[in-house]
Amino acid sequence: MLVIPSVDIAGGKCVQLVGGRIESARVYGDPVEWARRWQNEGAEYLHVVDLDAALSLGSNLRKAVEVIKAVDIPVQVGGGIRSLESAGSLLSAGADRIVIGTIAVENPEILDEMICSFGGERIVVAVDSRGGRVVIRGWQKAAGTTPIEFAKMLEKKGIWGLLYTIVDVEGTMSGVQLEDVRRLVSSTSLPILASGGVGTLEDLQRLRSAGVYGVVVGKALYERRFSLCEAMEVVRG
Repeated sequence: MLVIPSVDIAGGKCVQLVGGRIESARVYGDPVEWARRWQNEGAEYLHVVDLDAALSLGSNLRKAVEVIKAVDIPVQVGGGIRSLESAGSLLSAGADRIVIGTIAVENPEILDEMICSFGGERIVVAVDSRGGRVVIRGWQKAAGTTPIEFAKMLEKKGIWGLLYTIVDVEGTMSGVQLEDVRRLVSSTSLPILASGGVGTLEDLQRLRSAGVYGVVVGKALYERRFSLCEAMEVVRG
């Protein structure tokens, strides 16, 4: 199982939110410096999120591209990618994969165009869940479907996989909602990246037992609940 550090960007800075609320942001410094640090500590992959774009508050495209170009490991980028042009810009800049959320629900034809243009293997769809229902628009709007229903629909698209974030516990470090993760993993053949609630090494072990392909970890790493080295060691067992 991969442990993937998350570099979330708002206002050009590396931040972490609680429950997707921008007012809860805690600032940690320069995203490029953090990306290099995670690479130096052994990260095999990075997850970058443009929070301003996700919440329609602005864009951190330049900073995201800086991060991509600052490291030698693959980077997937998400947050507010809602057009063929924005997707193409990031992939052309060197992103390994893009993470698509809102348009997969609101404009699935654009997702189809992205798959046709760039290849499904370069696309991850975000399955963001709050209260057991999928949410979009930076976690602000209910989509009217469940994660399992959404995953079954996406399975036919030919995408690489899913990023399953349980927003209820995102950034809280209060523990993963393991049964929800297990149910989604068992409902689809797509690889699952899990996110939300990780606060201990035991959480990582539980997610590994649930069969996820990888886990995106943010606040627990920034708050030094454990090191990236410790996390990678425990999931290798």
